[in-house]
Amino acid sequence: MPYFASPVDAARLHYVDYGPADGPVLFFVNSAYVGTEMWEFQMLPLAEEGYRCVGFDRRGHGRSQDTWGGFDLDSLADDLHGLLELLDLREATLVGHSMGSLEIVRCLTRYGAGRVARIAFVGGIAPGVVRTADNPDGLDPDLVRGANEQCRRDRAAFFAAGVDAFFAVDRPGNDVSAAYRQYIVERALTSTAHSTAAVQALVAAVDVAPELPKLDAPLLVVHGTHDTSAPLDLTARRTARLAPDATLKVYDDAGHGLFVTHAGQLNADLREFAG
Repeated sequence: MPYFASPVDAARLHYVDYGPADGPVLFFVNSAYVGTEMWEFQMLPLAEEGYRCVGFDRRGHGRSQDTWGGFDLDSLADDLHGLLELLDLREATLVGHSMGSLEIVRCLTRYGAGRVARIAFVGGIAPGVVRTADNPDGLDPDLVRGANEQCRRDRAAFFAAGVDAFFAVDRPGNDVSAAYRQYIVERALTSTAHSTAAVQALVAAVDVAPELPKLDAPLLVVHGTHDTSAPLDLTARRTARLAPDATLKVYDDAGHGLFVTHAGQLNADLREFAG
């Protein structure tokens, strides 16, 4: 089981590296709360087709070491870049879900696109979901903080209450078994209480809108019409307007968990985009 030392503080971070070493690189950056297991419907089939699929568990998540510090966006982006350097990856396509989109943006604005050929946001929350001067239509910060406090009081109930909306199971075609939904809740609970609170505090304040015009790589933005975690107009449409070379693809009836419900469609779009 491979690990690497964070360039920030030497924290022990777990990573996976599937597929042929000389295949086109797809580097997956996870959502909050879960590890690389979230990408099973992408990594396994795409690695079998010849892509090199790489990803790692964020600090405090999955099989990575928990730490008290290092949850600021700069440090999280440094962890991402550390693995790119360690494996000497070139011409990589970075694929980020939800919070992973923020880490990708900051990584590229800190380090440039020397190792990166393309970027894909899947249900991304970039530029940010909370109301700011640049985002007057964003969510009320007090409401976001209130939801985070509910999670602190009872993480298990918080994740269980939100899982149906996460996959938009009320929409046509989004058939996600009760067993799999329970599995995702259990995986989210493997993130420590501290790391959960830390990433929620980050999301409640972050706004990377000024950084999006600086992205120096083609960007594919994939988003669902029924994403309640990252509403389409607040996130994907704003990203597509702000990034200089962005293509927006909207999936009808998809929720935040489209990497499961629309896995076949997503994989086809990633194949076409990555080449």
